Amino acid sequence: MSPAPTSGPTRTKGVLLPLLGAVPFVGILGGIFFVNRVTPYVLGMPFILFWSVLWLVLTSAVMAVVYRLDPANREPDGPGRVSP
Repeated sequence: MSPAPTSGPTRTKGVLLPLLGAVPFVGILGGIFFVNRVTPYVLGMPFILFWSVLWLVLTSAVMAVVYRLDPANREPDGPGRVSP
C-alpha cells in the first residue's frame, strides 16, 4: 500500500509557490499587449514604461513572499539539528 497523499499547508504551498512565481511573468509579458499605449502619462512616464517599472517593483515583492513561504528556507530546528 502506498501512503496517503500529503494534504495541508505543505501541499498547498507546493502548488501556491509556482503560481506566485508565474504572476510577474504574466504581468510583464502578458499584460504588455493590453497596455501598449503612450497616453495617459503616469508619474511623468508613458503608461507602458510605468507598467514595466510597476512590475519590476511588484516582482521583487512577489519573490520576497515566495522566499518567505518556501519551506527550504526555514531555519534549522536548533544548534546542530537539521530539518528533513
